[in-house]
Amino acid sequence: MSIIVEFFAAPDDASAALALQAGPQRAFESLSFGNFDPEEALVEWECLLADGSFEELVEADEPRLVAGLDDDGCVVFAISPRLTTAFAEAERSELKDVAVAWSLQRAEDGEVIDTEIAEVILSDLAALVSSARRQGQNIYCWVA
Repeated sequence: MSIIVEFFAAPDDASAALALQAGPQRAFESLSFGNFDPEEALVEWECLLADGSFEELVEADEPRLVAGLDDDGCVVFAISPRLTTAFAEAERSELKDVAVAWSLQRAEDGEVIDTEIAEVILSDLAALVSSARRQGQNIYCWVA
């Protein structure tokens, strides 16, 4: 699996959609990661951090597609308000627990995500969420 994942802050869906072709790094505050399925991760994180249920999130069509066709091309997803709030309110110890649980879930599916790397991803994303909220922005995910 070779995937580029960038979480970024943008004021609205229309602005976020502009990142579709080239990515968000020049226009928006962003974090770059790789080699995990961010759509699946967002669902798992919402289940772990915000007490969501997989079925509920699937029915709600989360994460919501903002731009692109989810057919191996670039896409932009919006992170749900509930997950954004959960990240903003999470304590460092809670993020560490979620990182361990997420890492174990991925291992059950044969995907190796180191717990320390998982914690960095979640902590950095929580910091981005806090910064974006102070600026009245939303969080999106660009995948290439």
